[in-house]
Amino acid sequence: MRDRRLLDRKEANGRSGESKSESEILRDRQISSKEEAQQILQNMKGDMTYGIADSPPWFLSILLGFQHYLSMFGAILATSIMLADALCMSKTDEARADLIATMFFVSGLVTILQVLFGVRLPVVHGSSLAFLVAIVAILALPKWSCPAPEIVANMTGEEREELWQVRMREIQGNIAASSGLLVVIGLTGLVGIVLRFIGPLAITPTIVLIGLSLFDQAGELAGSHWGISVFTMVIITIFSEYLKNVSVPCYVWNRSSGCRVKKYPLFTILPVILAIALAWLLCYILTVTDALPDSIESYGYPARTDIRMNVFYNSKWFYIPYPCQWGVPTVSITGFIGMLPAVLVAMVDSVGNYYAAARISMAPPPPTHAINRGIFVQGIGGMISGIWGCGNGVSVYSENIGVISITKVGSRMVVIIAGLIMMLLAMLGKFGALFAAIPDPVIGGMFCILFGIVTAVGLTNLQFVDMNSSRNLFIIGVSIFIGLTMPNWIKNNKGTINTGVDQLDQIIMVLLSTGMFVGGIIAFVFDNTIPGTEEERGISKWRNIFTEKDKELNMAVSTEVMKCYEFPFGNDLIHKWRHITQYIPMCPTFVDITCSCNCSKCKHKNGLCGDEDTAILITPKQYS
Repeated sequence: MRDRRLLDRKEANGRSGESKSESEILRDRQISSKEEAQQILQNMKGDMTYGIADSPPWFLSILLGFQHYLSMFGAILATSIMLADALCMSKTDEARADLIATMFFVSGLVTILQVLFGVRLPVVHGSSLAFLVAIVAILALPKWSCPAPEIVANMTGEEREELWQVRMREIQGNIAASSGLLVVIGLTGLVGIVLRFIGPLAITPTIVLIGLSLFDQAGELAGSHWGISVFTMVIITIFSEYLKNVSVPCYVWNRSSGCRVKKYPLFTILPVILAIALAWLLCYILTVTDALPDSIESYGYPARTDIRMNVFYNSKWFYIPYPCQWGVPTVSITGFIGMLPAVLVAMVDSVGNYYAAARISMAPPPPTHAINRGIFVQGIGGMISGIWGCGNGVSVYSENIGVISITKVGSRMVVIIAGLIMMLLAMLGKFGALFAAIPDPVIGGMFCILFGIVTAVGLTNLQFVDMNSSRNLFIIGVSIFIGLTMPNWIKNNKGTINTGVDQLDQIIMVLLSTGMFVGGIIAFVFDNTIPGTEEERGISKWRNIFTEKDKELNMAVSTEVMKCYEFPFGNDLIHKWRHITQYIPMCPTFVDITCSCNCSKCKHKNGLCGDEDTAILITPKQYS
């Protein structure tokens, strides 16, 4: 085939009086392919101001990076505060600020690693709510339950510190160990095989129960002063829903046009931050006017802004998180197994966000090798998170993908700068301490909105499923209901499970008290055993999300177009040793044997199907 093409090219050149060597013809062909690929990528970019390979001016990159930081701030703050309470950490403990700083620092570090060496998409990583649910279940064991308040009150400072640090070491060790599963899945390329058995009916109850299982903690904080909590929720709702189409004029500077006014949808981008600021201001006014009670036994006392200011005053100006800062992590079989459901949920959630980020950034859909690397780096990120002492694993934040759709900036460089901003601000100790002093009812109001949205995100997966099917209604209803009732029963009957083996009892208690595991495993078993067509189960539409060929974008593209997913360096060496690297799942030359295409000549270059001798399978005209 190739020789015939070259002979035809030579005959054509001979007829035109031109004689070219084979190397010259191949060089001309490569140049033509690169030009066509660049044109295809430009057409794909659509109305995006900056694509994934573009770099905005440095001042604009810093501004956009800070915007990403603000967008993920609420989620990091929520997980850190809830984790501190589960660890039996005092409300006025200065280490709360260090915990917040550590989460931001590691989130920035993992985000940079992911963008540079992982999936190579503009995705932001941060603390995962899936891990938080598993952590709460593990710390609910009798061994780790918090002592009575009167016992804590009689402890010395060192004893109080060890009270929560021993729990932190247990959590971070098991997070690091369980995240190793993602490293293995990424290294071996098992992502596609795992996703074959997980459809929308299995993932919906799992994600829904993440939000629903945290209602107790959210209600406890919000109930400390329902007036402030409702005010916070109302403000978030007004900003994010009623004013989402309102743009605020801001002054921006441009080198060519100078200072000018440009409108930005600030209420859409920063609803949580703005709402917290206003609710916090209200609490401050009520505090200085003595409208709030000053007795700890009185209702509404947690709404005061002066009860935790010692955390801010006593915190360090500069703080650099470091590995094993709370001591050497410990690992147990109970904690390790209890974390595994969170690991798998975070993996599936991240893969879905990879495709969403590619679609919104108008980039080619991520090939197999990029997804494998993404999961591998996420596993490494989880291990880093455990070793550094975040007390949580990591996953992709969908909030930041939404920021890309608003700003029309999908630049990798912007997300890298966002990661640097996270790390730099995390090292300012006073900055983290300031947010550790936010009153409880403000946090509770934010939780009610945040966890409600998480629940709704899980329900959106049902759009792929035939909800007129009694089979599907049975699976969804039973899995969610049992996922709520079983953990509640375990919580109220802690001594009931007794197999005679303490460690086995603990494992069973952790798994059965984790709602996302109970509901997810029931839905998984039913969906894969109860008869049903692929259309009925939503598998057909679901797999279109996790496919390597994006039909909507007509993405039958070649190696040149997919180079945006290659490593930032060393690719020439990888291609030179293609006969070896094609078997490595994370290399751009990987040949995916699990591909189910119908190509007559499938070489799976870069995870896509295509003719070995065809550099470009569609022309810019065909694409547009």
